[in-house]
Amino acid sequence: MKHVRTKLVFGEDAFEKLQNAKILLLGVGGVGSFCLDCLYRSGVHDITIVDFDRYDLSNQNRQMHSEAHEGELKVEALRTHYPEVIALADKITPEWVETFDFEPYDLILDAIDDMRAKLALVQKCYPKLISAVGSAKRLDPTKVEVRSIWKTEGDPFASKLRNELRKRKFKGDFSCICSSELPRIKEKGSFVGVTGTFGLAMCSLALRKIGLK
Repeated sequence: MKHVRTKLVFGEDAFEKLQNAKILLLGVGGVGSFCLDCLYRSGVHDITIVDFDRYDLSNQNRQMHSEAHEGELKVEALRTHYPEVIALADKITPEWVETFDFEPYDLILDAIDDMRAKLALVQKCYPKLISAVGSAKRLDPTKVEVRSIWKTEGDPFASKLRNELRKRKFKGDFSCICSSELPRIKEKGSFVGVTGTFGLAMCSLALRKIGLK
């Protein structure tokens, strides 16, 4: 009965699609950890998470479960909370993207912040991609929204990503989680009210794409 209220919102047929979905989540930090929690609580359990990093004190302002697992690999620590996930402690690089098999997954959720790896992901699997762009340096979660990568506003990271895609003659499109709030600082500060909202918005879009298509 734990998913009964989710099932009421989506309906029986859509909820069955969610339970049969196969998701790849890249990055389980400030955005990805909230996305993972949302997916799992909503009935999606066939989730592969990929991240090479370990928890440290600086993660505790924004990353779920980080305070209980300092020094541990993020993916292994998260598997203790979400036991059905598949955990890969890999560094996501352009080379990793080139060799990894994305075909089995219904959706690829990109919550990484490495520009080179992001560009490789877009070029290889954009039809199944949802990407998070700039979530740091902001305070207002009401400015978080879903847009085409070609139509974001107020996000220097997304703008740089677009410019690099144009240089590569990329003509496709994909949805991204973004904020119209301008960055408030130059340093890489972050606020969980915004980074967490990014993760929840990513989860919501993923569930709607799978269940309501």
